[in-house]
Amino acid sequence: MLEDFSPTMQFVIVIIILAVLFLLVILNNKRNKSKRDRRSKRNFRENISEKRKEKES
Repeated sequence: MLEDFSPTMQFVIVIIILAVLFLLVILNNKRNKSKRDRRSKRNFRENISEKRKEKES
């Protein structure tokens, strides 16, 4: 596939592909960090007690 392009163009294409993959990894890492942060802020005991209070009301 890349044989049709000149060696310089092949190098540029590979660099662009690597840059796109790098950006995808960075974005995925940010998304996973935000998921972990949301999980750490949850408190099971408080949530259960709130649900019980709502049921009683």
